[in-house]
Parts: sequence; structure tokens; C-alpha cells
Amino acid sequence: MPTYEVRILPTALKDVGRMSPDVARRVVRKIEGLQNNLAGDVKRLVDFHPPYRLRVGDWRVLFDVVGPRVLVQRVLHRSQAYD
Repeated sequence: MPTYEVRILPTALKDVGRMSPDVARRVVRKIEGLQNNLAGDVKRLVDFHPPYRLRVGDWRVLFDVVGPRVLVQRVLHRSQAYD
């Protein structure tokens, strides 16, 4: 079972900082779960960058996988995530 190093980029940290503390804690817990074989509601997106999304309720964690690393690029509400 592959394990990944998760890196949250500054843009994603800023996104998380704008959330309510309860939602932010839930999102960060799910992001940490990506270390274990991309655990969670992960889907590969077609013709979209970044190519993966993790669903956390109404929030979408948009990320890329580069070798053994998960690079979290944005954390957006579903109404804004795919614009």
C-alpha cells in the first residue's frame, strides 16, 4: 500500500484559513488521510488541472500527485471549485 508525503501549498493554506474552525479541522483531517493510499472520496478529473479532487462535504480539495508527493493546490467550495 503506497504512502504519500502531503504538501499543502500556500494558496491552499490561505483557503483553509478563510474557513470556520470546525470545517477547517475536518478538511485538514481528510487531507492528512491522503497519506494512506489516497484514502477518502478521491476522483480523477478529466481535462482539468489539478487532476484530482477530494470531496469533504461541500468542499473540494484539488490536488496533484507527483511521484511520492501529494501537492494540495486549492481548497474551495463546490460552487467555485470547477470554474
